[in-house]
Amino acid sequence: MLDKTYDSASVEPKIAKSWEEADAFRAGANAKPDAETFTIVIPPPNVTGSLHMGHALNNTLQDIMVRFERMRGKDVLWQPGMDHAGIATQMVVERQLMEKQLPGRREMGRDAFIDKVWEWKEESGGLIFNQLKRLGASCDWSRERFTMDEGLSKAVLEVFVTLYKQGLIYKDKRLVNWDPKLLTAISDLEVEQHEVNGNLWYLRYPLEEGVTYQHPIAFDEDGKATEWETRDYLVVATTRPETLLGDTGVAVHPSDERYQSIIGKHVILPIVGRKIPIVADEYPDPTAGTGAVKMTPAHDFNDFEVGKRAGLRMINVLNVDATVTIVDNDDFLEGLTPSREQQMVWAELEGQDRAFARKKIVEILEAEGLLDKIEPHKHMVPHGDRGGVPIEPRLTEQWYVDAKTLAEPAIASVREGRTNFVPKNWEKTYFEWMENIQPWCVSRQLWWGHQIPAWYGPDGQVFVEKSEEEALDAAVQHYLAHEGPWKAWVQEKLENFQPGEILTRDEDVLDTWFSSALWPFSTLGWPDKTPELVRYYPTNVLVTGFDIIFFWVARMMMMGLHFMKDEDGNPVEPFSTVYVHALVRDKNGQKMSKSKGNVINPLELIDEYGADALRFTLTIMAAQGRDVKLDTARVAGYRNFGTKLWNATRFAEMNGVKSDPNFLPETTTLAINRWILTELTRAQRDVTESIENHRFNDAATALYRFVWNNFCDWYLELLKPVFSGEDERAKTEAQACAAYVLEETYKLLHPFMPFMTEELWAHTAGEGLSRETLLCHADWPTQDFIDELAATDINWLVDLVTGIRSARAEMNVPPSAIAPLVVVGANVVTQERIKRHEASIKRLARVGDISLAQEAPKGAAQVIVGEATACLPLGSLIDVAAERARIEKAIGKTDVDIDKTQKKLGNERFVANADPEVVAAERQRLEELEGQRAVLAVALQRINDAV
Repeated sequence: MLDKTYDSASVEPKIAKSWEEADAFRAGANAKPDAETFTIVIPPPNVTGSLHMGHALNNTLQDIMVRFERMRGKDVLWQPGMDHAGIATQMVVERQLMEKQLPGRREMGRDAFIDKVWEWKEESGGLIFNQLKRLGASCDWSRERFTMDEGLSKAVLEVFVTLYKQGLIYKDKRLVNWDPKLLTAISDLEVEQHEVNGNLWYLRYPLEEGVTYQHPIAFDEDGKATEWETRDYLVVATTRPETLLGDTGVAVHPSDERYQSIIGKHVILPIVGRKIPIVADEYPDPTAGTGAVKMTPAHDFNDFEVGKRAGLRMINVLNVDATVTIVDNDDFLEGLTPSREQQMVWAELEGQDRAFARKKIVEILEAEGLLDKIEPHKHMVPHGDRGGVPIEPRLTEQWYVDAKTLAEPAIASVREGRTNFVPKNWEKTYFEWMENIQPWCVSRQLWWGHQIPAWYGPDGQVFVEKSEEEALDAAVQHYLAHEGPWKAWVQEKLENFQPGEILTRDEDVLDTWFSSALWPFSTLGWPDKTPELVRYYPTNVLVTGFDIIFFWVARMMMMGLHFMKDEDGNPVEPFSTVYVHALVRDKNGQKMSKSKGNVINPLELIDEYGADALRFTLTIMAAQGRDVKLDTARVAGYRNFGTKLWNATRFAEMNGVKSDPNFLPETTTLAINRWILTELTRAQRDVTESIENHRFNDAATALYRFVWNNFCDWYLELLKPVFSGEDERAKTEAQACAAYVLEETYKLLHPFMPFMTEELWAHTAGEGLSRETLLCHADWPTQDFIDELAATDINWLVDLVTGIRSARAEMNVPPSAIAPLVVVGANVVTQERIKRHEASIKRLARVGDISLAQEAPKGAAQVIVGEATACLPLGSLIDVAAERARIEKAIGKTDVDIDKTQKKLGNERFVANADPEVVAAERQRLEELEGQRAVLAVALQRINDAV
């Protein structure tokens, strides 16, 4: 006998062990040789990572598709793996070294430090895989990959060297996001915008000698200038006065009438003394600040672009740690003849932190009368997500991929429908990113990662090869083939060759996104033509969050289309569908964050409610294009859904329900059995179609409705008289049918709630018996049994009883009260149904005598079912006047709440200034209130009709 209650804490580990012992998820193991393949690559979590709610949603949706297609007989590969997470992992290991009071990274050297990282990885890294297994992820765990493993490293070398030799990877000096704490370039995804309360400093830049202009100081009602003053200075507004040291120009909009006369003239840069030009560019906004913008091309991304257009110099005035460097900075000193006073100021600023430099520069400007004013200014400041300090746009030489060239085939793939986004609206975001793509900076100033395969000769000549030996061969050929001083030098070194004497390797490593961009084919063995690569590439679906469409999805498409070709040499997309899931927010619609204290840990929910409950909750709420607002109460609610099925199975078992291998749906004779089989077919069609179309919430809703409503609430309830009756033939049929429906239900529900369904599947095989296969390998339901007559008949009964129950609840009729039922306007078919189902109607709707009439009796609540009206006389059951007063009072209160909410949403200032989540919550509240009012209005109408 099935246990009285379902204990997820004991069942889930047991089921997970049975899957592992059976090697249940190995690709190809349970598929027919000619089976169609279905492949998904897991978005590789960081080796330092822990399961968060985004992972839980992402992997649940993947697992649903994977289990679904496996049960449909396909040869399924769900490829697992982890990302080496360059910055995060290096930070973790460095922190551990410090805590253990061991030598630091610099002290022990690169090779020893890398050994320490590998030790950490083997001991502590990758805990998230066990957490994914707790969630029920059915990956082929035997094929686990790591972006730093030997095979993937081989793929990285192949790609880097090939792209370099094709001219698609190169070195360039550009601005990057620089983390002054971690001392490395970082990607845009690793930059967080923090709102800070800062200042806007208005600084006066003196015009060159002899130059003045007329600046408006008063305006009429139409905004036209009425007064001007002669100025020999420009006022620029900035949030970063310390970057003044690197200014090389001032930009104004070409249509800004205030500055037309001085475009092409110069200002004298305070503190520095450099003469810098006033240039016209479309970038400055004439309505923002003063309309004149200081240009620091080496320290601002927008300024960098203006500087390129205007031909401005690029002067870096900050070190890698964001301290000032000007005293021995050749770029800064070029063209300057500083006074002794200036040299003293520069010496005071040299080596100082940017915060000190800001304060000091403002003090100097104020003392010289060049500080026009200061305004409080709340603005966004980019911070490194790992280092936690403001990032610096830094001009530095890095390795770049020509992303614009690689993006063209990837753009065409989506435009021409070879790769499809679901929901489709994400294609717009994809195109916006891809059509404005910038060179991709792929170098990082770290030690943990794929070291760039570039070696430098004594004269700085670069040699990019797959190994140092190949690079040395290339270097020797290069130097010996060219006459000059280095030829003899190389010849001399070769006579007594020592490794590292001729070539020096680039110390930088590759951005982690570089290796993960190769994920769909590198994990299958490329660049070798492995059987797995031939069979499982291209993959089918990629499931991802919207935030990495550009950083990962687009780059996988670029690399896949460039390196993977079919037999005719045509590019092959790495996947045909990209399903973009939404964010998981808290119950109020707020984004989860540690600072807000609203982070929900999925592992804690699994501990409390079970993995199945969490999976089903996330799925049923994961409507396309709509964020998931997760409330733990919902998880508890869907645990009850699982409990409902468990109890239904137990009830069935107590009534002799057991598996009958000879059962055939078409042989059933009872209408109730033919009805449930019809509803089963409809549910199976809905679930199948919804999963195929990535409408996972619709699939879960269809299952919920079938299991809770059709099977548990109605079918088992209607079978009670059969189970307790004397008709043994009917009882036997019902027992076999119920067993069949339960088995098919387990199959349909398995992708969503794999643990409980696998347990129920095994238990219901029969006492002392075992199933021929695990549920995860069972055939997906494909039955096509439909009996419209039986379905219509039973659904009429369901609608009638449901309507009467609703009317009783709305009218506050006591559950124990028995009322007569009068059916008005019933045709012959309905009259026959009433007669056939009279016992069930009386029992389920709690009514007494049932009669037919041509007119509704007075004082009766009315329920329309088909052509007939079911009337429930209420006079003797409730106080009609008191009930009307109660409902009217509830309507009045609801109207007040609706009015308040409508006024709030009608306030333009509230909508504009409130957090989007707050506005959305108010709109949802209005929708709920209006729904409540509609229900109350129906109840009031019923009470009025009953008078």
